[in-house]
Amino acid sequence: MNDTMTLSQRADALEQRMSDELDYIVIKSRLYSLADADLSPPPNAGAIMAGNPRARVLMGDDPRLPAMPEKPTLTDFFKYRFGPAAHVLQSARHAVKAGLPEKMVLACLLHDISTIGFIRGDHGYWGAQLVEPYVDEEVTWAIRAHQVLRFYPDESVGYEYPQSYIKTFGADYRPDPYIEADYKRMRDHKWYMSGRMITLHDIYSFDPNVHVELEEFTDVIGRNFRQPKEGLGFDNSPVAHMWRAIIRPAKYL
Repeated sequence: MNDTMTLSQRADALEQRMSDELDYIVIKSRLYSLADADLSPPPNAGAIMAGNPRARVLMGDDPRLPAMPEKPTLTDFFKYRFGPAAHVLQSARHAVKAGLPEKMVLACLLHDISTIGFIRGDHGYWGAQLVEPYVDEEVTWAIRAHQVLRFYPDESVGYEYPQSYIKTFGADYRPDPYIEADYKRMRDHKWYMSGRMITLHDIYSFDPNVHVELEEFTDVIGRNFRQPKEGLGFDNSPVAHMWRAIIRPAKYL
């Protein structure tokens, strides 16, 4: 490629070359473009197809990604779609060692699945919504709450504001007003301590030398996650489309 091309131009050229070679066109989602501060219109699929009449926009499985089973389970998403899961696996093991109930071990295992598999912003809210039809209501509440509660110390359980947050966000960072408002509501909720347990057993700087296998939690998942017989994404639940978006993140429409 031309060395004088910008990084964005090189990426576009590579994408074009891949489209030409593979006979399908990948159009990134608007959210993806916005994350790159790109407000320009998406690539014109028609114009690309005119240059390569064999090409079609991607409407099925993406051959660049590992194939998913016809009826994917939660474990399949961990294996084939979620990014490195050491953080949540270590958090779940931490919860086991602390003697937490199984459903709270599951909450620790799932608390950041939005971050590792879907979207980072408001990850607690998104993660809770992803699993809401399949877990106990308390688990959903705790996953949603952990995003808020992690910013607020609780001396009663020995939870301090993470030093890694000072380094990552800056010493002067203050949570958004909606986080502050949710904290005030959550502080008096009957499940407050469940959400707090996730923050307590979160791993804010996970140990790269500690290896945890997902299989350690097979029984916990089996007893506490209501796996739909049709497979996640195909059970007509209110969140099925979210799981399908993880299966086929580059699907055109």
